Amino acid sequence: MRVVFMGTPEFSVPTLTEIVSAGHEVVAVYTRAPKPAGRGQGERKSPVHGAAERFGIPVFTPRSLKGEAEQQQFAALGAEVGVVVAYGLILPLPILDAPEQGCLNLHGSLLPRWRGAAPIQRAVMAGDRQTGLVVMRMDEGLDTGAMGPTEIIPIGPDMTAGELHDQMMRLGADLMGRALAALERGSLEFTPQPEDGATYASKIEKAEARLDFSQSSQDVHNRIRGLSPFPGAWFELELGGKRVRIKALRSTLAEGSAAPGMLLAGGLTIACADGAVRLTQVQREGKGVMDAATFLRGAGPLPDQIA
Repeated sequence: MRVVFMGTPEFSVPTLTEIVSAGHEVVAVYTRAPKPAGRGQGERKSPVHGAAERFGIPVFTPRSLKGEAEQQQFAALGAEVGVVVAYGLILPLPILDAPEQGCLNLHGSLLPRWRGAAPIQRAVMAGDRQTGLVVMRMDEGLDTGAMGPTEIIPIGPDMTAGELHDQMMRLGADLMGRALAALERGSLEFTPQPEDGATYASKIEKAEARLDFSQSSQDVHNRIRGLSPFPGAWFELELGGKRVRIKALRSTLAEGSAAPGMLLAGGLTIACADGAVRLTQVQREGKGVMDAATFLRGAGPLPDQIA
């Protein structure tokens, strides 16, 4: 099929690779414009941009698709279908309607739960036991389009958002590949989304990353998992006479009872409103990621309570 691919982060690259490997004609790739990065503030191309160049596919990086010129350029590509995976720009109706078969989006949740920007993190933070992937035919709403093929994915009790992201990245490429094969055969079917059970996965705000040990141990554990590896849930400790920020990247539920925020015996274990969490992987500001035992060996005497 004649495909226009639209995506930006590393999550999108396996799907682009799958489409190319399946023999579809990717006539163009749309991705976010390069951004200044690093000390020299040189422009860094998105992972999808780099992959497209390796495949020899023309790349477009408009800052908006609302203008008539951009919409005419898109329509002139003559695509049979658009494939959208974490692109990052709103697609207006003229873009959605330009391909013969419309635009298909790979969404990282079991719609209608977790429509929006951060479905992977929100599912883990909420303590969901399962999530999934959906190939959706896009409409003008926010992740409200009809649903096609679906993949259900269990979420383990200690699974992080990063681990779930990587699993979805692989499974999503296969799911979209199967969807395009069915579309080519004329057998791809869609079901309207129900409104019952719809939730919104808002972007992660900076304030959400600070841990609050007055919450339940399960809620603290879920926040650590849901924000790992990025942006990383954090707290502060008094070490060597100064407050030091510590990111908590992995944890497990633990036994113990004390005032919230108290450090308990047995590794890096912190009391919560009920029970406790034991941190198993952390990152001290300015240092690399390390396991809790390594951190404790180099931290020196610890205070009784989180700062």
